[in-house]
Amino acid sequence: MLDLIKQLRERTGLGIADCKKAIDESNGDIEKAIEILRKTGAIKAAKKAERETKEGLVDSYIHPGGRIGVLLKVNCETDFVARNEEFKNLVHDIAVQIAAADPQYLKPEDVPETIKEKEKEIFREQLKREGKPEAIVDKILEGKLQKMYSEVCLIKQTFFKEEKITIEELVNQTISKLGENIQIAEFVRYKL
Repeated sequence: MLDLIKQLRERTGLGIADCKKAIDESNGDIEKAIEILRKTGAIKAAKKAERETKEGLVDSYIHPGGRIGVLLKVNCETDFVARNEEFKNLVHDIAVQIAAADPQYLKPEDVPETIKEKEKEIFREQLKREGKPEAIVDKILEGKLQKMYSEVCLIKQTFFKEEKITIEELVNQTISKLGENIQIAEFVRYKL
């Protein structure tokens, strides 16, 4: 399985999670996995990810009652896309997502190594107490880390309007529609 994921990553330039999902869906058939990724627009989005994003929007969202507020910066390649209604809707939806789901980080790479190691240590101790065989502990640990990322990392969270996709997939769909690289640059969430 890991070899297939590695091969698919080398051919498409996509992340591990996207490749694993496509390999699972295609029952291990690389060509079919590539076809699945092309249909979802993920490959197109990955190719555009190299392009520079100098334009974009800063958006704010204040939750009714005024106790939660979000400032969000999302970049794109041109001011034409920045003024596009679909792009504006994407940015607003992401701001609402941040207010609702309270992510601590933008992406898994932003989670400090000290926190990752501490979580692994806690998970390892839990698994040890449960009597899990040492041979599968690393695999279980990776799954538990991915679950943690889906809770604390914005791009890995499920989208509040459509829980079958993540924020990362939502952005990739918009990249495919608009034909430009789009990057969530930064966000701040305030709460009283």
